[in-house]
Amino acid sequence: MRLSTRNQLKGIITEVDLGSVMAIVKVRLDGGDQVVMSSITKDAAVDLGLAVGQPATVFIKSTEVTIGVE
Repeated sequence: MRLSTRNQLKGIITEVDLGSVMAIVKVRLDGGDQVVMSSITKDAAVDLGLAVGQPATVFIKSTEVTIGVE
């Protein structure tokens, strides 16, 4: 599959929290301790068969990117 989304981050699913309608999925990115969290529909999580320990790719496409510094 080829996608136009350029921000593709590989990692491992560390948590899948299925609610009644929505699911929260956490993915620890390869090479570090950074975790990306996504809210998706419960149906999508079930259809994809998402499970802890499963490799996954996070696709990020946004019209706004925020940068912070200290």
